[in-house]
Amino acid sequence: MDNLQALQSLGITLPSPAYIFGAVVFGLAGIAAYRWGKRSGRRRSKWLGVALMFYPYAVPWTWLLYVVGIALCAGVFIDRD
Repeated sequence: MDNLQALQSLGITLPSPAYIFGAVVFGLAGIAAYRWGKRSGRRRSKWLGVALMFYPYAVPWTWLLYVVGIALCAGVFIDRD
């Protein structure tokens, strides 16, 4: 318990379960988009998949994780045509 308090005193907090769930879901969606884009020869979908896989490492807030993830998934959905 002392380690957790020491981390919190440094300004480091653990992510919420909602953040972890979103990161996993959008990471899996990114893997699927990357594989689909690579197989079908769609470069934009492939790079949107890469962005979906790695953007949770740069987003500090849960609400922003979901907003960006939904926007990137919408980009993949629009690019499918």
